[in-house]
Amino acid sequence: MNTLLSAVAATLVAGLLSTAAYAENLILYTSQPNEDAQATVDAFKAANPGVEVEWVREGTTKIMAKLMAEIEAGNPVADVLLIADTVTMQRLKEGGHLLPHKSPEAAGYDAGLYDADGAYYSTKMITTGIVYNTSAGMKPEGWQDLTKPEAKGLVTMPSPLTSGAALIHAETLAGIPGLGWGYYKALAGNGATAAGGNGGVLKAVATGEKAYGMLVDFMAIREKAKGAPVEFVFPAEGVSAVTEPVGILKTARNVDAAKKFVDFLLSEEGQKVAAKMDYIPARNGVALPEGYPARETIKVLPLDAAAAVKNSEADLKTFSGIFGTN
Repeated sequence: MNTLLSAVAATLVAGLLSTAAYAENLILYTSQPNEDAQATVDAFKAANPGVEVEWVREGTTKIMAKLMAEIEAGNPVADVLLIADTVTMQRLKEGGHLLPHKSPEAAGYDAGLYDADGAYYSTKMITTGIVYNTSAGMKPEGWQDLTKPEAKGLVTMPSPLTSGAALIHAETLAGIPGLGWGYYKALAGNGATAAGGNGGVLKAVATGEKAYGMLVDFMAIREKAKGAPVEFVFPAEGVSAVTEPVGILKTARNVDAAKKFVDFLLSEEGQKVAAKMDYIPARNGVALPEGYPARETIKVLPLDAAAAVKNSEADLKTFSGIFGTN
């Protein structure tokens, strides 16, 4: 009898230990580049030694397709999401898929950088501005410069049909007085092209195939530091931004670990990790990486995430009507 009781007790203890260990296992779905995702996870684990993290990386479109298929099948795997844009997070919130979390770290952020209900929080600012080849005849200072005769046939940009950041950018500029969809029509009339993603734009400008491009900031700044003949401009009218928000799924199995992850990313320590990756920290008071101007000189244009969710399909059709379906 004693042997039986001991065996039962051992089984119960093993089960409890297994459950405790499982409770501290976090599953992350992210659209970060692999190197950045690993650095993020490593920093989090160093600050939270009792938590293990498994992560899956795909582009936002693919990671969302995977997640929604899991939700439809009744078995969502991820606990926490770290993806490209607030529009996608807003869509998830409206679908009832996110768990609100009032992070104490939110006090360090401007109110426009997180959801008022705590469904998601921006972790960095990845802006889209102008990249140009250093041999270009014109040194652009603002968006309208790309419609000038000097830029005719020399401008390229990523397509919103391929790039989530490009869609956010188009929707942002479309809502700005003095720009709007008329600006994109002027670009098309000046011979600008729109195809593929940000990588193709950088290559075209760095090789001199094109003189000017619309590009996310860190790609141009990183390449310039490596010796590429490119310069990056934060246009005077302002820039759009994707903010790589983080949010917890309502179906998360490991809520405590997920909250720790969100709070770490928003903390000063977590924001310094983002800066080391050459991103603009979303938190106030954290120094920008080398190669960036003073933060107060960067004007970030507003975007209503809820309106963008509602209008995205129509905006894609409008863009395609101007530039085609690339």
